[in-house]
Amino acid sequence: MKRFLTAIFIGLSILSVVISFRFDVRWNGIVAWGLAIIFLLFAAYFTKYIPNNKEVEDSSDLEKRKI
Repeated sequence: MKRFLTAIFIGLSILSVVISFRFDVRWNGIVAWGLAIIFLLFAAYFTKYIPNNKEVEDSSDLEKRKI
């Protein structure tokens, strides 16, 4: 589940900017971009949970060698 959080947070950042600019409020832009930056920071943090193809191939090679 953690590997999908990067995509979810990127989507939330886009959604927060699009929705906030629909409303005409005084501090709308600052809040929208502030939320977008926070969501993008979380997305960058959770990229470490995205599996690396090289690691997956290496682990499958080790399993074949054991058999």
